[in-house]
Amino acid sequence: MEGEKIVSEERKERRFSRTWLIAGLVIVLLLVYQIPMPYYYSQPGDAVGLNEFITVEDGTGEEGEFYLTTIRQSQANLILYAWSFLSPYRVLTPEEAVRMEGETDDDYHNRQLHAMQQSQHAATIAAYEAAGAEVHENGVLVTQFVDGMGAEEELESGDVITAVEGETIGNIDELNESLAEKEAGDYAQLSVNREGSAMELDVEMVEFPEEMNHANEPTVGLGIEFPVNQREFEPDVTMETGDIGGPSAGLMFALEMYNQLVEEDLTYGLNIAGTGSIDEEGNVGRIGGVGQKVVAADNAGIDVFFAPQDTGLSDTSDYEMAVEAAADIDTSMAIVPVLELQDAVEYLEDEG
Repeated sequence: MEGEKIVSEERKERRFSRTWLIAGLVIVLLLVYQIPMPYYYSQPGDAVGLNEFITVEDGTGEEGEFYLTTIRQSQANLILYAWSFLSPYRVLTPEEAVRMEGETDDDYHNRQLHAMQQSQHAATIAAYEAAGAEVHENGVLVTQFVDGMGAEEELESGDVITAVEGETIGNIDELNESLAEKEAGDYAQLSVNREGSAMELDVEMVEFPEEMNHANEPTVGLGIEFPVNQREFEPDVTMETGDIGGPSAGLMFALEMYNQLVEEDLTYGLNIAGTGSIDEEGNVGRIGGVGQKVVAADNAGIDVFFAPQDTGLSDTSDYEMAVEAAADIDTSMAIVPVLELQDAVEYLEDEG
């Protein structure tokens, strides 16, 4: 009996020690997971179909589908840091290359959402112009303000400036031209639409803060930050992309809208993805993470992947990096270079 009791006690002690060992390991892993590092970790994300997010009124249907591609990104910890060395498509980027100095996580998130909104707006204009649909310029939408300048005192976010000194303005360029001769202390008479009500407001021109002064740009102004051209599109279009941020889906947004605007279905039953920013003229710009997006597209069974051929900031284009990634993962997906929206349209027309 004594022997059995001793064995029982030893078993209890071993179970107790094992429990504490497991608990200790869990605590250590949690601590390691929580310790941030001065890097952002990213890996291939998803290919997201655009047909359910973009709707052109009375738009045509499509047999295939256009997709945007994403990367998954988060603040690196020790586990993700180690994990990144196991694949060339798991990437560590220095924190200062991702966030601006003094920028919080919320600031960064909002900046990415703003970039997405600008991308959507430019993509809409490019698509409608290419398809021959109607675009009406109706003024400049006020969004945010520079602290201490005239606009902050008189205007409200959501106001639309439609005229300066009685002269109609349709866009930001025309607004800037109408203010070009004014000096600090002068007042600009603005015609404004505020929630459907027309009003006339006198707004003082003030010098921009020193940190906002750049070469070849005005040194005085109203103090509107991130203004947006207010346009109406016929037929109407709606976009609901949730929390996806950044400008890199511009090309694919434009292709989806263009395809709904024209009679011919450019997909011809294919699944088509890609990446690249876009401006109002339809020019396609380079982005980051193109290799990771090729992997994401391949994982989703994509047939065609468009990549920017722009070499403005580097000797190597996104297209060349996409081709390299495609060869590395041995995909059968076609990698197609584009410099502008029309390049993608013509490729799909020829394939059809």
